[in-house]
Amino acid sequence: MIMNQKLFMEEGEQLTDKGRYQRIIGKLIYLSHTRPDIAYVVGVVSQFMHQPQEPHMEAVMRIIRYLKGTTSHSVLFKSNGHLDTQVYTDADWAGDKSDRRSTSGYFTLVGGNLVTWRSKKQKVVALSSAEAEFRGIARGLTEILWVKKLLTEIGFPPSKPNRILCDNKAAIQISENPVQHDRTKHIEVDQNFIKEKIETGVVELPFVRSEDQLADILTKAVNGRIFAKCLGKLNVGDPTVQLEGDVRK
Repeated sequence: MIMNQKLFMEEGEQLTDKGRYQRIIGKLIYLSHTRPDIAYVVGVVSQFMHQPQEPHMEAVMRIIRYLKGTTSHSVLFKSNGHLDTQVYTDADWAGDKSDRRSTSGYFTLVGGNLVTWRSKKQKVVALSSAEAEFRGIARGLTEILWVKKLLTEIGFPPSKPNRILCDNKAAIQISENPVQHDRTKHIEVDQNFIKEKIETGVVELPFVRSEDQLADILTKAVNGRIFAKCLGKLNVGDPTVQLEGDVRK
């Protein structure tokens, strides 16, 4: 997706073939279950299935061209000597131009390998970037609890707290601060949920620098350098090239 591009319903814009658009989007949604690199953009273009316009179809064709050039891309799993679980969670505040809702996303890694991901527009409008990030943390926490339960059931219970990595210090402070302020009353349920898991040692909430935040590509369109860097750290790409790189090291 073009960096900083905002798709929305433009008044007077020419409509495109609705049936064709819906068929392509249906296939892309199915494909996004194994291609985390298109999760965000597929979520964006799928919002216009009821009345697609030409700019929306152009964005879809851009996805198709990208997929044509990356047919060998996949998620590579490697043994890293541990089964630590961590979640990268991020949110793009008021990123949707039509209704100003935020988009949140997370990547879940077990043993350094990517296992789950999600990019989804939030259901309500966030009043600040901290609130948007905070809601993203809550969604990431529910995912990490599910992964923790699954690992325990198959005989690999976590030996240390799971980590939720966020790049917003205000959201982290709200999660850890037991005092209920007026400005956070509307997110009090999420706050108590997160605080309880931190106090019981289920999760840790360390700060991660924005340049190291891998979930950026699930919340906004970024430039090619950042996109490639994030995919490289997630072991998403041509597995042959990745394995050859490991051999050379």
